[in-house]
This record gives sequence, C-alpha cells and structure tokens, in this order.
Amino acid sequence: MTDDHPAGPPAGRDAILLSPHALAALLDRADVLVLDVSVRLEPPAHDGDYRSASGAADWARAHVPGSRHVDLRRRFADPAARHHFARPGRDAVRAELAALGAGPDSLVVVYDQGALQWASRLWWTLRDAGVAALVLDGGLPAWRAAGLPVATAPAPGAAAGAHRRGGQPARSSGEFEAARAGDRERATLWADRRDVRALSEGRAAGTLVCALGTGQFEGTDPTRYTRRGRIPGSVGLPAHPVLAADGTVRPTAELASYTAGLPSAPEGPVVVYCGGGISATLLALALVLTGRDDVRVYDGSLEEWTADPDLPVLTGPAGRTPPAAAG
Repeated sequence: MTDDHPAGPPAGRDAILLSPHALAALLDRADVLVLDVSVRLEPPAHDGDYRSASGAADWARAHVPGSRHVDLRRRFADPAARHHFARPGRDAVRAELAALGAGPDSLVVVYDQGALQWASRLWWTLRDAGVAALVLDGGLPAWRAAGLPVATAPAPGAAAGAHRRGGQPARSSGEFEAARAGDRERATLWADRRDVRALSEGRAAGTLVCALGTGQFEGTDPTRYTRRGRIPGSVGLPAHPVLAADGTVRPTAELASYTAGLPSAPEGPVVVYCGGGISATLLALALVLTGRDDVRVYDGSLEEWTADPDLPVLTGPAGRTPPAAAG
C-alpha cells in the first residue's frame, strides 16, 4: 500500500449515487450498461458455515428493465485466490467490463436487491481500475418504491448473452487505454494482509476499521470464517447504519457525523475490513461521499486473516467509534 499518490479526488454525491427516476430517464440510451450484481450470502448457522449463491434467480423474477445480472462470485473476481470474491488485477477488471459490452464512454450503473454492499463492491472495484460508475441508490427496492416498472426473464440457464442490452457486442479491453495509462499514477484503493499486519502491529500509520456489527466485532456471533473476532488494533464502525430506513444512503451531513470519530491525514489512511471485503466497501463508499480520499479496503478481510493461525484475533468488548447518525 502506498500513499505516494492520492487514490482519486473526493467524489460528490451525484458522481456516485443515482436516483431511480434519474436512471429511468437514461435507460433508452445505447451507451448505458446496467448491472444487477446481487449475491445471496446466508447468515452462518455455526462457525465456518459459508454459503453463497448467485442472485440470478432473484434478477430473473424482477429487475430493472434492460439490466443484466453479473455473478460476483465468478465475475470481477480472481479465481486463483484462496478467499472468495478476491479482486482481480486492473486489466482483468477492464476486460470483464469490455466483455459485457462497455467501452470507455459507457455509463455503467450497478445495483443490487437492496443491501447496497454488492453494488458498492463492484463500484469500488471499477473505481480502482479507473472506471467511473454509478450506484442506484436504494437498489431494486427503491426502484420499485418509486413506482417504476420491473422486468422478468427466463429462468437462469438461458443462452448466454441473451439479455445483452440492445444486442451490444463485446468490446475490446484495449479501448480503456486512458484508464490503463493512469494505472501507474493511481494509488491502489485496496490493502493486503501485509499492509493490515503493519497497521495492526503499529509499524505503519493509519486507522484500521472493522465494518461488521457488534456481535461479529466482539466475537459473540457465529462466523463464516475460521475464527471469531477482530483484527487487533482495529476500531469498530458498522457499515449498515450508513443506510436510512428505506435502504437509501443517508444524507452526506449525517454520514460525516457518523464517521467523524475516525482520524484523518496526516495520521495515515483509513483501512476498512469486514468478513470478506464486501460490506467494507459500503462503509468506504460512505467515507468517500464525505470527501475522504484516504480510504482503502482490505480485500481478504477476516476470511484471509483468520485462515492464518499465526495471525491473532481478539474477542470481547473494545473501543468502537460511536455511530452518531445511527437510527
């Protein structure tokens, strides 16, 4: 992890979130690619109980018209990694996007069935690769609450590419030359185990933040992973309270209040983790909305960390950043 270059300028709300009616007004444009990236991740019944499923069946039952489902368990992920949903390299990210028919001038909109963590995961992945994307605020529930129509589709297993919007052909990843050219200057938005270990042990400056709920942070709830608990040296700030009761992202002023307890530069970056690097991206999105450009996400998170018996975990109560905006 390096801070030689900023991870990108702070992005305003309109550069990140899109309302349902704003998306509806864009659907007739040929350069718009809408991706439903929902995944089903079941709560663990016992320690080590990891169960995930594609959200394709949910997409088939109801989705934003013209959208395509992308299974993040296999797409925009590194199949060679030892942990789930592992991020691929930047070239691989752009190649995946090109295979879906997107070019450098495409408007990419991502959404999920309402948790926003899956949409934020792909948004974060694309942002790191230099590809701007928008998140449908509130996901499909907000779309339906706005009275907008949904489409249905054949059951999963229909011919591949049958739902490609407008029959748009796959593009060449070489068209993303501007994004590729900026790779050297663009600092990574990710942290790895070595970065996090240095933070945990006090050998590097920064703040390590756990985006999980209290039970997982303190180790009182079952975990999908090898061991319960948190990474030593981390503070807790759950991701879920960044959403309002209707599932949309809270106003920016409320997000700023909620995250105000986190130190800022020159104390080093904020590195966010969770169980598998998913809900951490929702908290990261909220931090970016408040204007921060020093945020990183630990991709492997607790799944990777707890699998190494040489890396410690802590349980029991510990310091947490108070959720001032939680309601």
